[in-house]
Amino acid sequence: MIKTSYDPEADAMFIWLGPENAESVRTEEVSPGVMLDYDENGKLIGVEVLDVRERTAKGSVNS
Repeated sequence: MIKTSYDPEADAMFIWLGPENAESVRTEEVSPGVMLDYDENGKLIGVEVLDVRERTAKGSVNS
């Protein structure tokens, strides 16, 4: 199941791709402000995006 959350104070979005009990053991920054989280098996379980407002059309991100 895919879940998303947005923190307006941090201006950060997280996209959760893994099972709810999955734990991130490695994070890789693939471009400035974009991180990928992997579980112990190397499976992608999440994506974090920082400075979301700068990356999207003005006013298109709502908390």
